[in-house]
Amino acid sequence: MICAPPVNPCSNGLKPSGGGFDPASLEERLKSIEAELSRPDAWEKPESLTPLLREKAALGNEIERLARLKKSCEDMREWLALAQDDDDGSGEALEPLARQQKDLAALLDETELVMLLSAEEDGKDAILEIHPGAGGTESQDWAEMLLRLYARWAARRKYAVEELDLLPGDEAGIKSVTLRIAGPHAFGFLKSERGIHRLIRISPFDASGRRHTSFASVDVMPDVGNEIELDIRESDLRIDIFRSSGPGGQSVNTTSSAVRVTHLPTGVSAQCQNEKSQHHNRETALRVLRARLYNLEVQKREAERQAEYAGKDAIAFGSQIRTYTLQPYRLVKDHRTGCEAGDVDAVLDGQIDRFQHDYLLHLHELRR
Repeated sequence: MICAPPVNPCSNGLKPSGGGFDPASLEERLKSIEAELSRPDAWEKPESLTPLLREKAALGNEIERLARLKKSCEDMREWLALAQDDDDGSGEALEPLARQQKDLAALLDETELVMLLSAEEDGKDAILEIHPGAGGTESQDWAEMLLRLYARWAARRKYAVEELDLLPGDEAGIKSVTLRIAGPHAFGFLKSERGIHRLIRISPFDASGRRHTSFASVDVMPDVGNEIELDIRESDLRIDIFRSSGPGGQSVNTTSSAVRVTHLPTGVSAQCQNEKSQHHNRETALRVLRARLYNLEVQKREAERQAEYAGKDAIAFGSQIRTYTLQPYRLVKDHRTGCEAGDVDAVLDGQIDRFQHDYLLHLHELRR
């Protein structure tokens, strides 16, 4: 992939571009949270502890990552010293030095990514939606390929993936899917995927073997749960109950259990039909609706902020952000950053970290 080289914290006291590290203050805050959680009355209302538990997990991950980074830097210095002291010219230290350099580079990439995730909502879990464009089965198959891509990406990061709603395609693929992806900075990483994704390939559904272009849209929202107060009045909601569609079994599409919730003042809606329980589907639909309404406010603020950057490229959902070309050559290109990858199979298998890294750098430059 084409990318800018990461900064080197080994040479500047663990202070990469964009900020600095203070492990002592992180450990102090972690101890403060642990003391709060150990109070006898702390667990009387477990739901109120969710933000604190999330912060505790994030701090633990950060402290562990900084420890790995520090150790990797120390190991790198030791191998460099051994390579410089190689008087007999055997070069025995070069191979382990190359491995250590590769490990350190990966840690640097991860560190710089975290440093770029500075927005308030970046630390939240993500709700991700995929919708195929026009083109029937071909586009629906492309949407399912993207579903697999993000599931593989989440698995590599050990994130939890929950399928909130899925509508299968008529012959293959999917008509829509909504996922909840939970893990440290899930939304911060995945916001780079918001936009239109284009696929160019020889269609497996075309008997003539012609090349087809397919589109699918991806939207990503922070999962706010019940942490943020949103003024949603019951009188502003319309609840529609209907029968689930698609392949089911176990009575999933023989009873009216699917739920659609519409926020009348904005027209924003969300639906869920995955569960047999109408109550569970309603709760899930309300959760997605809250995320969409919160995301609407975030986008309004972002639009106001973008208005300050006259002459700079806007970043907005609805623009074509990335092209995946399988024929006549193989290349994945992000049109916002110019980042390219020739290993298309790896990208479709979820290896999109470099695209996320370059997008966050691009976003950081726009906001400077």
